[in-house]
Amino acid sequence: MKNEMQNEIGKLNTRRWFLQRCGVGMAGLALNSLLIKDGFSAGIPNSLTARAPHFTPTAKRVVYIFMAGAPSHLDLLDHKPELVKRQGQLPPPSLLKDYRAAFIDPNSILYGTEFEFSKHGECGYEISELLPHIAKHVDDICFIRSMHTNEVNHAPAQIFMNTGHQQFGRPSLGSWTVYGLGSESEDLPGYVVLTSAKGTSAGASNYGCGFLPTIFNGVPFRGTGDPILYLSNPDGYDDRAQRDSLDVLKRLNEETLARTADPQTAARIQSYETAYRLQSSAPELMDLGQESQATLDAYMIKNPEESNFARNCLLARRLLERDVRFVQLFHEAWDQHSTLVKDHTKNCLDTDQPVAALLQDLKDRDMLKDTLVIWGGEFGRTPMAQAPGDDIGRDHHNRAFTIWMAGGGVKAGFTYGATDDLGFNVVENPVHVHDLNATILHMLGFDHEKLTYRFQGRDYRLTDVHGHVVNDILS
Repeated sequence: MKNEMQNEIGKLNTRRWFLQRCGVGMAGLALNSLLIKDGFSAGIPNSLTARAPHFTPTAKRVVYIFMAGAPSHLDLLDHKPELVKRQGQLPPPSLLKDYRAAFIDPNSILYGTEFEFSKHGECGYEISELLPHIAKHVDDICFIRSMHTNEVNHAPAQIFMNTGHQQFGRPSLGSWTVYGLGSESEDLPGYVVLTSAKGTSAGASNYGCGFLPTIFNGVPFRGTGDPILYLSNPDGYDDRAQRDSLDVLKRLNEETLARTADPQTAARIQSYETAYRLQSSAPELMDLGQESQATLDAYMIKNPEESNFARNCLLARRLLERDVRFVQLFHEAWDQHSTLVKDHTKNCLDTDQPVAALLQDLKDRDMLKDTLVIWGGEFGRTPMAQAPGDDIGRDHHNRAFTIWMAGGGVKAGFTYGATDDLGFNVVENPVHVHDLNATILHMLGFDHEKLTYRFQGRDYRLTDVHGHVVNDILS
């Protein structure tokens, strides 16, 4: 009996030695079995190396201008003469029947708009006087006036719009894009985030990588100085010392990677090397002094060193032309529960001209055709007034709102979907957030149902178990 037990202990020790010392390990065995997957690739990509999508894409890069706080579609992009006509009246009972939302008081009066709308371009799209510069580009734009979402609070709605889920912890659209396509830039991250105004209610969850390897996380760049804190070497630490240190770290991490096949280790190696190259590429990127005065004027940049939305728009173009795959601008300033006229006027003065300049800049550089530009917020605003009087505003509204896209394979000068006469409900060609994300991935060359990542025994995707490509908006 004693000898049998000793033999079993010996076998156990042998197995433990094999699993621990031979570069396998139980976790490694499990992971290796998952590295060969059905779907878009034969293995889990652990780097930013450029990769081919499922089919030929119409867009190779994305700039997502996220107007956090939710702009009012009724004052900017979805003209409702009937709402103006009925201003001051109570909404018809049928409009709010069976509708439950904490943010809508059924006794609120209808509120039209204080702003004039007029038709522009050959397509004749009606747009607010607050957006005179974007109005010049309506023939390049596809307006989707039938967006709707599940969420009615800022943070969950922003996360839902960016990740396809209302709770934090899921990969963002930008992360899925870089996971699928990699990046063609050798010196910059594949996914860069630029913020202005108040940032976002949902914070880093809007651009996180969730359970994807961290190499696919959105990297926030500061508006001035070093784009990333501690990017510059401290005094007394020269380039040779840094390179030697990184080489040692790389060798140790590569040894760990060979033993475990751990995607996070591969991501760590990539991150160190990207940060090293950033030290030389970032100063040149951030130096707007290289731009002509005409370009600075077009973007409405008075002080090239001042961090603001206009500067971020120009930085976005500079990032895109340096082959960064996904650039996202967050500008949270649109939550006008009161003082809508004053604040929407200011917001448009801050953002309209820079956005139009970015569109024109991409067009002049022949980049708009394969760059997808997206503009929009997390939901819309109510046709009923909030805080009546001089401080009048609008509340949150998830049943209907407008976004627009340009370039990258969308139909130009095209309007899709419609809301009712009061802008409350979608009545034609509804587009859910999942449909939008499925369509964006399609333009990037992906079947949204096949761009997956296995996590905790399940194949996850951006669109969860939902979403349909909106083929009618594709050119």
